[in-house]
Amino acid sequence: MTSTLTFLRRAAVLAALTLSTRAFAAPATPPWHSARQLVLVTIDDWNTDQGTLRRFVRQDGHWLAVGASWPVVIGKAGAAWGLGLQPSRDDGPVKREGDNRSPAGVFRIGTAFGYAKTLATAMPYRALSATDWCMDVSGARYYNQIVDAKVVGAEAVKGSSEPMRRDIHVHGDQRYRMGFVIDSNPDAKPGAGSCIFGHLWASPTTGTAGCTAMTPESMRSLLGWLKPEDHPVFVLLPKQAYAAVRDDWQLPSLEASR
Repeated sequence: MTSTLTFLRRAAVLAALTLSTRAFAAPATPPWHSARQLVLVTIDDWNTDQGTLRRFVRQDGHWLAVGASWPVVIGKAGAAWGLGLQPSRDDGPVKREGDNRSPAGVFRIGTAFGYAKTLATAMPYRALSATDWCMDVSGARYYNQIVDAKVVGAEAVKGSSEPMRRDIHVHGDQRYRMGFVIDSNPDAKPGAGSCIFGHLWASPTTGTAGCTAMTPESMRSLLGWLKPEDHPVFVLLPKQAYAAVRDDWQLPSLEASR
């Protein structure tokens, strides 16, 4: 009995020491540790559709603000946790297809796109055609992908409400004249959201279906600044959530950008 009690006491002490060590362990390296450019959008709360965009570069392990901040609009219903590079969270709403919320979290920045044949950007660029569509039908083969109907077939894009040449299909709409892919839900989980972009806004007060939108001047400057070799990431968070995760996720201080 004595030896059993001694063993149990030692096990309890060891467990306590292990927990203590974990509590004071250094934060894990985030999946975006290689990023040297960061585009940050902060909003007041989960249900607001207007925010502020800031740019940062990483030098010697520190994030430094670049230029002035810009106004943006996001989903007309606000934001919700999306599927990105960040660990899963349960302290806010969760992004669903068709909820008119922009995905919150940390996301890779993908291909730039636009109506013109070329654009002044170092990012990979897709010149959109009249047959390019983004598939927003949950469970479809090409869900959350931009595809050319001439290549995949008209049946493959049946039901999509996302023609990429909106100027041709939606009464001259210019919102996709310049933009870029925000890589939300990269594994195309059904129902978790699709076709999330940075694009031009309709107005400073018109929310989107889930994208982040800005002025043509802001978009032109942003696309000219981004460098694929710097592994840029896009971050969107309500201010309270940002304050809660900033240290663990090794994100910039907002104070430093003022």
